Amino acid sequence: MTARTSPTARQRRVGAELRRMRVSANVSAETAAGVLNVSRSQLSAIEQGLRAVSTERLRTLAHHCGTADKVYVASLATLAQPPERGWWEAYRGTIPAGLLDVSELEWHATGLHTVQTVHLPGLLHQGSYARAVFGSVIPALPSSEVELRVAHRMQRQQVLEGDNARPYAGYVHEAALRMQFGGRRATREQLEHLCTVSERGNITLRVLPVEAGAFPGAGHAMLYAEGPVRLLDTVQLDSAHGPDFTHDELQLSKYRSHLGWMDQHALSEGASRDFIHAIARDL
Repeated sequence: MTARTSPTARQRRVGAELRRMRVSANVSAETAAGVLNVSRSQLSAIEQGLRAVSTERLRTLAHHCGTADKVYVASLATLAQPPERGWWEAYRGTIPAGLLDVSELEWHATGLHTVQTVHLPGLLHQGSYARAVFGSVIPALPSSEVELRVAHRMQRQQVLEGDNARPYAGYVHEAALRMQFGGRRATREQLEHLCTVSERGNITLRVLPVEAGAFPGAGHAMLYAEGPVRLLDTVQLDSAHGPDFTHDELQLSKYRSHLGWMDQHALSEGASRDFIHAIARDL
């Protein structure tokens, strides 16, 4: 096992799943530590994501806990393998670690869903729009850090491209379409870009008009990342201090309901594209 000082969200997820597995089976920490042949403190570090766990130990614990879902255990074992050095690692130490966690989450997702109420979806940003978004934060970022964040955001978009392009469904409130980050011209160009990319086969973009009235989750943006199995889905929420991640089943169920509500009330893909075109023309 390898000690870690700053676990990524992916590493913390493995630890959380092991603890959930143990607690659900009513297996004490002392018993689990004995099964894995580690100390109680080492088990605690594993469950916090501070120490890696071998796939052999993971499978041993799953067997002892009576976890019968073989696909889930295999997916969790894959999640626990030493992380690859993804492209996002080039930014470590230069931009907030939470943004790198989002990149890693998207990279390993099998499908992506977003709900945006004020900003347009980050994976669909053009450089000028992203630059205006990052340039509006308080306290103001140095221009060099703004450019790093813009470059990182542009690289995130590769998950929607190529042979392994992820399925993507974005729900965007009308308010986000009318927010003029970067001015009228930058906003118009960004909206036209949305219409263009929404014609790709793997991208679905739908608008929730103001006339739809109140809607669930109105206070925050949300990313729902599908895992290899449903139990390993993750929700990421934006906040003023950075991204928050949740994978509690009750929370996942709630956000799946949010997406279901959006699916029922948002405009169709074609009507959404026409709606965005109309706003762009007004600019």
